[in-house]
Amino acid sequence: MVRVDGTGTGALVEIRNLDKKYHRGGEEIDVLRGLNLDVEKGEFIAFMGPSGSGKTTLLNLIGGLDTPTAGTVRIAGDTISALSGRRLAAWRARHIGFIFQMYNLIPVLTAFQNVQLPLLLTGLSKAERRAHVEAALALVGLSDRIHHYPRQLSGGQEQRVAIARAIVADPTILLCDEPTGDLDRAAGDEILDIISRLSKEFKKTIFLVTHDPVAAKRSGTLLHLDKGTLLECTAEGPLACKPEDRGQ
Repeated sequence: MVRVDGTGTGALVEIRNLDKKYHRGGEEIDVLRGLNLDVEKGEFIAFMGPSGSGKTTLLNLIGGLDTPTAGTVRIAGDTISALSGRRLAAWRARHIGFIFQMYNLIPVLTAFQNVQLPLLLTGLSKAERRAHVEAALALVGLSDRIHHYPRQLSGGQEQRVAIARAIVADPTILLCDEPTGDLDRAAGDEILDIISRLSKEFKKTIFLVTHDPVAAKRSGTLLHLDKGTLLECTAEGPLACKPEDRGQ
């Protein structure tokens, strides 16, 4: 279940009265204002909204890459908005997998080496790391590209390597920021198939930011973010999310 009214309890993700402000010169910019969100384990949520509406900012707050101006972010029993330094880094390594529009692969490393990176700071043995990496690459259909470098892969294959890297440590949550934005329709659909499988078969909790209605329709819940306000869509596309349609 997903709630945006702040009345839920015991959810995997609990966000309360979340504000985020930035200062640019002498100007104060409100990006998120009093946002509430409850998400149960295994939900697949898509966020849509105009550029600058705060979608990526919200992902960064959920992932512990940024801190709120006010309010709390509580995930898997931890109030991450109160964590910092090594404790936050350790929490993030244990719970969060990131998938970005740009694949952020290291060009001088093979697919295997890129995927292995998150495991190097764990206590896993070399054999255990190899088993994890091979399983992750098999899941995204790249067992035959394990020793290829990024320059030897297509864009869709590079993004699949990035997904394997995101899931190799078995995170609680996957944060996907425009993961198909740099791909053609066919390659993008392959990526969405993998993300959907991670949701349905492996019960991963997934947050997807996208401008693509086709990608958004693959989610279980579509939320619209505009002017710092989060609304749940009840029909096809973000036009169903106008505040007047919900009595706001």
